[in-house]
Amino acid sequence: MARRTPITVEHLWQMQRLGAPSLSPDGAQAVVTVASFSMEENRAESALWLLSTLGGQPRQLTQCGDKDGQPRFSPDGHTVGFIARREQQGRKDEAAQFYVIPVDGGEARRVGEVATGVDAFRWCPDGRRIVFVSWVWPDLKGGKAQAKAMKDHRERKETGYATGDAMYRHWDHFLPQGRVPHLHVMDIVTGKVRDLFEGTDLELGRAEPGTDCFDISPDGRRVVFAYDPAPDKRQDGRFALAEIEIASGRVATVAQDIAWDLSAPRYSPDGEQLAFIASHQALTHTAPGQLAVCRLGDAFEVLSGAWDHAVQAPLLWEDDGAAVLLGAEERGRRHLWRFNLADRRAECVVRGGWVQGFDKAAGTLVSVADAADHPARAHAHLPGQPARRIERFNDTLMAGLAIGRHEEVRITGAQGDAVQMWLFYPPDFDEKKQYPLMQVIHGGPHTAVGDSFHYRWNNPVFAAAGYVVAVVNYHGSSSFGHAFLDSITHRWGELELQDIEAATTELLQRPYIDAKRVYATGGSYGGYMVAWMNAHVPAGRYAAYVCHAGCFDWVGMFADDAWAWHAKELGGWYWDDMARVQAQSPHAHAASMATPTLVIHGALDYRVPDAQGLAYYNTLKALNVPARLLWFPDENHWILKPRNSRQWYREFFAWLAAHRLPDGNGRTRRAADAPAPPAQAAAAAPPAATRKSRA
Repeated sequence: MARRTPITVEHLWQMQRLGAPSLSPDGAQAVVTVASFSMEENRAESALWLLSTLGGQPRQLTQCGDKDGQPRFSPDGHTVGFIARREQQGRKDEAAQFYVIPVDGGEARRVGEVATGVDAFRWCPDGRRIVFVSWVWPDLKGGKAQAKAMKDHRERKETGYATGDAMYRHWDHFLPQGRVPHLHVMDIVTGKVRDLFEGTDLELGRAEPGTDCFDISPDGRRVVFAYDPAPDKRQDGRFALAEIEIASGRVATVAQDIAWDLSAPRYSPDGEQLAFIASHQALTHTAPGQLAVCRLGDAFEVLSGAWDHAVQAPLLWEDDGAAVLLGAEERGRRHLWRFNLADRRAECVVRGGWVQGFDKAAGTLVSVADAADHPARAHAHLPGQPARRIERFNDTLMAGLAIGRHEEVRITGAQGDAVQMWLFYPPDFDEKKQYPLMQVIHGGPHTAVGDSFHYRWNNPVFAAAGYVVAVVNYHGSSSFGHAFLDSITHRWGELELQDIEAATTELLQRPYIDAKRVYATGGSYGGYMVAWMNAHVPAGRYAAYVCHAGCFDWVGMFADDAWAWHAKELGGWYWDDMARVQAQSPHAHAASMATPTLVIHGALDYRVPDAQGLAYYNTLKALNVPARLLWFPDENHWILKPRNSRQWYREFFAWLAAHRLPDGNGRTRRAADAPAPPAQAAAAAPPAATRKSRA
């Protein structure tokens, strides 16, 4: 048998990546986006593929586009609609447009031409129209006026961005200047477009509005959508649900409560009810999304309140209207669940790994899910039959790769709680040998590292480089219940550090861990934790740190796009309670930093602006702490280009390999002799009564 090759970053970029599926009305075929990458050309492209749920071979549907995406079968199943920027009939799309292509073959056809572009769409049940999202100038009327404004905007000589809005940029892009997202209806035959929100002050949410923001009634006459009724739009706005009649334009609010944030509405099969996600934001900003239902004209009712899971979009009604399919995390995995409305009970339909997407039609369910040891795969689930793979895109590549085993363990963390830790081992792991230990600290903080395949921080790749990799789902992580998630509110860094240190202490007792080569790495909130550890963990515990896109100074972080949540997370605005904010800010404790650190940041990162990484790096240099900076002018919170990703991994591994603790820090040290997890400053934690009220 041929020897397998340890997995590397190059292999990650050879893998084809599947998008969410859309099923044909008869359930016989699913259409998915498949993205592929070229390290040589440093670019990505995507095409649409048809996957048979009945046993046929996958078939590539589109050939000529570079980035065809968001495919959806038409109601009659004869065509697939999708969004792309293409060149057709001598004209190259300046903005993404809507295309259709026959399922049985042929060339894709652009439908209409929307100067402001098409961002997301749904088919109307009659198949003759779509409803779509486009960012428009709200004070202008008619497509010609929008087209002229778009032309003028592109030809302008000025480069300044002027706004009076509280929300003006998101993740890695400034929101379109002067424009807001409206719903439109397009006739598929004529290409004629009408702005459903024209002449009103309505708009969709500005943070990446997509198909989860709206739905079309089964009779095709109404559209329900989530909107923020507040005049000043902010990241933490509380949304309501409204319904608009397509023909008349009449609008009525159908669900609203100022204490709740409502999202992801879906009509029931009979069109008489709505299912949606409701989060009780007046109780706490970390309140989980819960499944809610209302009969049109009546008050809504939360059905999943006793089920301590956060409900995640999208929602999909079963055909009989008795249950709703939804995604929800559970202990580091994301499953697909069926929530039965009558008895308010959730049953697991598809177990993760991590279910990334799903669709169901005519009794056939298709899921796309990955796991820690493999990229996403598509399965068909037919009634009375076992799940069946319906594609093999990456099987040949994966068959030649050596990926070490991984396991889920429990440790005793902060407050005596059981804490989940994932361990990844190198291929051909031998307990009689010694290996360096790499702590990989996840971001969020209210996310979780699960049984999933992460391309930007790939734990099998880290392990294949010769490390034992530990990933702790520390206090504050999602998927372990709301009390666990909310436990870190107003005292960031405290419980998380105790969990990570408890993991390191336990692993140092294992004979195969080399105590001179212990490292901690993290991105985003994980980067914050690495900077926090540098200030609070005595030197000599870790040989080196890696801080990617890490938060360093909570006052300086007010330049981020999520500033509206700062006081909620930290316990106060910096101008009202500087002591509390500083107590949770790594920069205020910089004098004790001494561990060598690689700092990585992207200039287009607006969630954690790159000044955070530069300030951390400069601080370390001023303190004469060994440090190295890797800064990308063309990357955001994540590293998305193949060549830059390869550089990232090379710098990452080279930095760790160059650092080890002196021989005096040998493995003979017992756990009792190891530095104890440091106590937090008293100012970092509010009174117990305050914490309890937020739990």
